[in-house]
Amino acid sequence: MEFRLMHVVSGAAVLAGAVAAATAAPPLAKTNPLRVSVVAAAGAAGDFLGAVEVTVTNTSRHTVRVPSWELPSEFIESKLFSVSRDGTAVQYEGALIKRGLPQAADFTILRAGESLRTVVDLSSAYDLSTTGEYIVTFRSPLQHASLSDGSQLKQANGLPMLAQSASLRLWVDGTDQLGASKGAGNTAGKGKPGTGGTLVNGVTYKGCSTTQISDAGDAVVSARAYSENAKGYLNAGTVGSRYTTWFGAYTSSRYGTAKQHFVDIDAAIDQSGGQVTINCGCNQNYYAYVYPTRAYEIFVCRAFWTAPRTGTDSRAGTLIHEVSHFNVVASTDDIVYGQTGAKNLAATDPNGALNNADSHEYFAENHPSLN
Repeated sequence: MEFRLMHVVSGAAVLAGAVAAATAAPPLAKTNPLRVSVVAAAGAAGDFLGAVEVTVTNTSRHTVRVPSWELPSEFIESKLFSVSRDGTAVQYEGALIKRGLPQAADFTILRAGESLRTVVDLSSAYDLSTTGEYIVTFRSPLQHASLSDGSQLKQANGLPMLAQSASLRLWVDGTDQLGASKGAGNTAGKGKPGTGGTLVNGVTYKGCSTTQISDAGDAVVSARAYSENAKGYLNAGTVGSRYTTWFGAYTSSRYGTAKQHFVDIDAAIDQSGGQVTINCGCNQNYYAYVYPTRAYEIFVCRAFWTAPRTGTDSRAGTLIHEVSHFNVVASTDDIVYGQTGAKNLAATDPNGALNNADSHEYFAENHPSLN
């Protein structure tokens, strides 16, 4: 195997309102302080084994706080790379995780001038076993990232700034080494997929207690009601604030996409022959995660069990979120998390909203209720 690199009111009232707005809204950083580079990491014999070295440097005079999942790590836990082969996108096969708001322990701190260097094995989450020219780009939205002076790493439209590298071109020649390691996957220490399980009311449960089966089963019932309601709203051609809040300005094409997504989400969650699997083996603080190529197994985690059955960020809504990720359903990503982020995404990038799992969850939950 060998590789080649190729560079590719009144005045007083107005003033008072402006002051209040400035006080309420944190300032925005003028420029993105994070510079990202990606290079191939060669093996001992000088061949390319699917690993790249990513360097993220804080070029500002301030400390930067970034949620750790938005930065490269040894274990791929987010879809941070765009990979294509001979002009065709290579699908992401790693975990897609529904997360809550980041806590203090979830941030990585980069001091002024500091760099973070990480070797990432792309072959654990992307199929690199076919000969061809691959283009790899690191691209991560910096939601909740900030500078030590309080500035938020947001664009003028309110969307997160992007940590993005230049594209790296690689020629991968041969399948022996990369092909041999393909299929091992990367579970990153979270629950593991397995065989068997317990079938209850048409849903398969793995590693779940009796109480967990009962609570998750109730969530499945509510998720089915959510998906049926969302599908009915869209099938009726309704374009109210519910639609525009979560999916943005109407066009017939985008509306058709949302409609088809919920037809497919509803069909998936309605399966009653054991196809939908709830795996209770995750002990992380997430809500849940799935592997998009492994329909229809959903790994539920700690935040799932403490969430309400219905309502905002509910157990039922989480199941809608996760089902939307499967490539055979809607193939959504996690562009932004949370209602505030999803609303802003819809207002500024409706196409992005149609590709965002939380947007689908909040549309289905419809809490608080919109018409």
